[in-house]
Amino acid sequence: MKKNLKEFKTFPTSTIQEIQRAANEGIYQIRGLGAKRKVPDFDDLVFLGASMSRYPLEGYRETCNTSVILGDRFAKKPLHLDIPITIAGMSFGALGANAKDALGKGASAMGTSTTTGDGGMTKEERGSSKYLVYQLLPSRYGMNPDDLRKADAIEVVVGQGAKPGGGGMLLGQKINERVAGMRTLPQGIDQRSACRHPDWTGPDDLEIKIQELREITNWEKPIYIKVGAARSYYDTTLAVKAGADVVVLDGMQGGTAATQDVFIEHVGIPTLGALREAVDALKELNMHRKVQLVVSGGIRTGADVAKALAMGADAVSIGSAAMMALNCNADLYREDYEKLGTEPGFCHHCHTGRCPVGVATQDPKLEERLDPVEGGRRLRNYLSTLTLELQTLARANGKSDVRNLEPEDLVALTVEAAAMARVPLAGTDWIPGLKEKG
Repeated sequence: MKKNLKEFKTFPTSTIQEIQRAANEGIYQIRGLGAKRKVPDFDDLVFLGASMSRYPLEGYRETCNTSVILGDRFAKKPLHLDIPITIAGMSFGALGANAKDALGKGASAMGTSTTTGDGGMTKEERGSSKYLVYQLLPSRYGMNPDDLRKADAIEVVVGQGAKPGGGGMLLGQKINERVAGMRTLPQGIDQRSACRHPDWTGPDDLEIKIQELREITNWEKPIYIKVGAARSYYDTTLAVKAGADVVVLDGMQGGTAATQDVFIEHVGIPTLGALREAVDALKELNMHRKVQLVVSGGIRTGADVAKALAMGADAVSIGSAAMMALNCNADLYREDYEKLGTEPGFCHHCHTGRCPVGVATQDPKLEERLDPVEGGRRLRNYLSTLTLELQTLARANGKSDVRNLEPEDLVALTVEAAAMARVPLAGTDWIPGLKEKG
């Protein structure tokens, strides 16, 4: 006879298991990738498309531009990208050299940029990347003025979506001789980065640092400022004041190589709400489209890209999705997933260095499982698919340029998404939170 069991709402099975694990071990959980909880996201928005009141474009005969220029506010050499989809910063150390090489190859094949991440620039990534953005993080790991000059843009990382207010982690099992040498760290010892930059305490000091970066690169390189989604309106405003050419906004669905699980699940706000606040800030400053906005954190499909652009972003950046294009969480080498206590599709063990498919590891034997040429081909195919989906949706809304997508093209399926994105609830003219006309 089947028992009628009722789970506690406050203490579901997963919560009980975590309490008992904490009681046994006495330390918080560390893991990789992003939030597993459900939050309002781009799936909660839909496009209206064209019918009688809008004129769609024919996909076979009418072009739809996807190019974007990033960093033309002050830089002499802004980035001219063929598509508005870039690869986010993921460090050598978090990823292996083959993965970094593959990311560069795939991005270059589509005429877009990739990003170094913490720990410096590798020769593989610089060699394979047509456009490479160099990240400057609070750790200063791998910081090299010569590499700044070799880069095509510089991204000053103030915060990350998976952990706003927190520093990076790289556990000792991933710090081999090469990683340790690049970061000037002891081999095999856990590394925990600072949570704030040592060179400034506020936007006035940051403005001075940006001037230094411009001078050391002869005012050629665009300067990005990356913030984790928290107080997005104010952070965007301050980034513009400090002199950013580009603001990169990373929502809470963004991934990480390793951090506390409590950070990933309980700090920051969803990309949907953060994006609206950042666009509002740029518009109020009369800087929308003058300072470009790149949004990241949970971008997976061409529909996500199109919706982000419709809400006011100039481009998007993908990290976790790019890893998955390289076979992260693919149904391969099942026995190695089992050794980690997980399965394909559920793995978040980037921090262990035991990635079964060779993406997030420094183990030479595991790294061999990722061929950079094949990985680059897969990423190119994925980016191509996103671009085709983006163009399809833009044409369906009558747009000959993907950046002509606008909030008017969107409606929301839930009250929460309508309030966050500030578009009407489907079938109504109601935007929750706005004052009623009267």
